[in-house]
Amino acid sequence: MLKHLYIKNFTLIDELDIDLYQGFSVITGETGAGKSIILGAIGLLLGQRADTKTIKTGADKCVIEAQFDLSRYGMEDFFTENDIEYDADETIIRRELTASGKSRAFINDTPVQLTMLKELGERLVDVHSQHQNLLLNKQDFQLSVVDIIADDAKELDKYHQTYLQYHTTLQELVSLKESIERSRQNADFLQFQYDELTNANLQDGEQEELEQKSDTMTHSEDIKSALYMADHALSSEGTGVVESLRNSLSALKGIERVYPDASELAERINSSYIELKDLALDISNQLERIDFDPSELDAVNNRLDRLYDLQKKYHVDTVAELIAKRDELKQQLSNIENSDEAVAELETKCRQLKADCQKQADALTKLRTKAARQIEKEMQSRLITLGMPNVRFSIDVMSAELGHSGQDKIAFLFSANTSTPLQPVSQVASGGEIARVMLSLKAMISGAVKLPTIIFDEIDTGVSGKTAEKMAQIMQEMGCNERQVISITHLPQIAALGSVHYKVEKEETAQGTTSRMRQLSAEERITEIAQMLSGSDISEAAIQNAKELLKVKD
Repeated sequence: MLKHLYIKNFTLIDELDIDLYQGFSVITGETGAGKSIILGAIGLLLGQRADTKTIKTGADKCVIEAQFDLSRYGMEDFFTENDIEYDADETIIRRELTASGKSRAFINDTPVQLTMLKELGERLVDVHSQHQNLLLNKQDFQLSVVDIIADDAKELDKYHQTYLQYHTTLQELVSLKESIERSRQNADFLQFQYDELTNANLQDGEQEELEQKSDTMTHSEDIKSALYMADHALSSEGTGVVESLRNSLSALKGIERVYPDASELAERINSSYIELKDLALDISNQLERIDFDPSELDAVNNRLDRLYDLQKKYHVDTVAELIAKRDELKQQLSNIENSDEAVAELETKCRQLKADCQKQADALTKLRTKAARQIEKEMQSRLITLGMPNVRFSIDVMSAELGHSGQDKIAFLFSANTSTPLQPVSQVASGGEIARVMLSLKAMISGAVKLPTIIFDEIDTGVSGKTAEKMAQIMQEMGCNERQVISITHLPQIAALGSVHYKVEKEETAQGTTSRMRQLSAEERITEIAQMLSGSDISEAAIQNAKELLKVKD
């Protein structure tokens, strides 16, 4: 329930700070006084998009804040799931908008995204304005009304999950068939590509090895010359390093007896001698192996050219990628060969899921059909009370293709008299009749859904007199069941039945035009309703009439 509303620097409102109460309240005021501004501010609290033009001229920021009592509505799960502090007695929603275009939203001082504010707002307040009457054109709205009364949320959620599986599997089947068809049309080409890559005898790492071999053979003379020079320096007879070290080692060995320090020197030279002798042998062996063979070089380069051509053809850069492409082609060809089995498996799965959907949809249809008969009976009763004695209201539950919401199409049919055949309500009902239909639907829905606050914005359009009084009684009734109902109205018959009466009025000040809302006292209510009855010149008869409507005793 909305307990308190605070608005600062919003459109024509300087500052509004007002308490609201449980039950049925009314808001009145002349056209243009600012009632729509109040609704606009509440709309921002419920997650509507903000516009900097709504900030009062000259102000840097506007603030809209509301306090709610949620103690009787079981909403703790929302706060737990979104990690927001829960205060059942005083939940505060705040929206701030700066002139620079920044918009911020808070729930119990926790900054939140607009989507989260909207999600909570839809559970707190339902604002019914005249444009909502257009919902009667929408099949989704009509179906949702039936679902609410059918109380089939669990069954509908189960169906949604099954239908999603069915729809996803069906898409997989369609995609698989399309892929197989494309592959079959291209099967010969795929086989040619696979054979070409298979016959190439690809080996991972082969390219790098061949490139090194080609480079070596291309520069064989340079390599052989360098190895020869190194071999000559180490092993040539008479001047080679190895022979010189051997001679030095022999000389030092010859003086070890008379010069003991020669032993250590001999050991060190011996180590170098062994290493260089071994190195000289390696160089000599490699020198013998370097033998330029033009035919072998041609073979290596031809193999490399083949690999490069394949890489260019298949738009890859390595032999490893060519191997991956070959394996991919093999899998595609295998899929073509085994495609009938894969298709059959998915088709079986689709049939089973469709059967599950059909079974669950049938259950939904039964619940909806039963609810439709209940709605018809209650709507008939409510509309007769609202001044339509010959009204007929029927709900046509028609079969449709399986879809996201089941297999049902819903149509609300209406006739205001016995001589006119039933037709879709949006096509034949007048503005006043639609207003009464929507109020009756809202009253019925509110009994099934625990919505804390319902605001009716001029739902009385097109009605007057006794009908308006009956509409007010329905709203009054709705406000009795731990619910808050607020009606913005131009009709005194409705205004008189509110337990609390607010007035919105415009005022001219030195700073410009401002709009304000205040709670009327008992005496002020009499004057306000008398003015609604007779206009600006309030007659004594209007005063008496107002007292009668308010059931005030002199």
